[in-house]
Amino acid sequence: MSANEKIEHLERKMETRHIQMISLGGVIGTGLFLSSGYTIQQAGPIGTIIAYLLGAIIVYAVMLCLGELSVAMPYTGSFHVYAKDLISPATGFTVAILYWLTWTIALGSEFTAAGIIMRQWFPHVPVWIWSLLFIILIFLSNVFSVRIFAESEFWFAAIKVIAILVFIVLGALAIVGIIPMKGYQHAPLLTNLTKDGWFPTGFGGVFTTMLTVNFAFSGTELIGITAGEAKDPEKTLPKAIHTTLWRLIIFFIGSITVMACLIPYRQAGVSESPFVHVFKLMGIPYAADIMNFVVLTAIISAANSGLYASTRMLWSLSNEGTIPRRFA
Repeated sequence: MSANEKIEHLERKMETRHIQMISLGGVIGTGLFLSSGYTIQQAGPIGTIIAYLLGAIIVYAVMLCLGELSVAMPYTGSFHVYAKDLISPATGFTVAILYWLTWTIALGSEFTAAGIIMRQWFPHVPVWIWSLLFIILIFLSNVFSVRIFAESEFWFAAIKVIAILVFIVLGALAIVGIIPMKGYQHAPLLTNLTKDGWFPTGFGGVFTTMLTVNFAFSGTELIGITAGEAKDPEKTLPKAIHTTLWRLIIFFIGSITVMACLIPYRQAGVSESPFVHVFKLMGIPYAADIMNFVVLTAIISAANSGLYASTRMLWSLSNEGTIPRRFA
């Protein structure tokens, strides 16, 4: 590539199933597995459901805008290139650098968190060794081919999706009394949703928890990043984006509703994952280990997506001539 030449995208090897699962996997992380208990405690059951529903609608609206731009300009670099071409080069550079910094800084915490989880099973192995192993794993997933990254992320995300579906199904059975729950003499049904009032912390709790909700939904923008490497982007991207809303409703609203029905809102918090708490109430053996494994895959998946997104943004800056070409 000559000094003044630039290209619009890298090799297009991502299929529809990859993009759909990457987007879904990017949004399902610690925000759902851990922070959802805090949200229920702060906004109450009904307030939390409303907050996540509003968040899903906002995300869908943003994704429609991003999708329209991605189909019209399916470039690697996504919103950085759009900001540069449609607003100003300075805006595009700021967007790219901030997004790159966000993921780059987050990678360190993701690898550290993965090492801490592994210590629960291997207490005598230092955290840094596990972190190093996961760094090597994620590096190898990204360094060879986008196809390898897409496949690895597909299966990492599949583990999370299966875990949430199992949680929703078992939770629904527990709500109607088919699966007994510790502490309940009868089917919980929907009593926990309103027994302390519709909005026990006030309606304002819906808005005070929106920051947590929006954090939980972060990751859906990865669809835009994948636009430059998607096969037939004019077909695959709209399909992936239009399924975003109902997927968010099923996985987020569904699991939040199950939690709110089975956990009194005063008992929800951040000391324990609400998924683990519900599984323990059902008497499922090794509930903590199972969910720790799922959270571990969520962390690895986030790191995998983070390295992909940050490297593509860096490549795009170099490709546009904003930073030295050697980064491309």
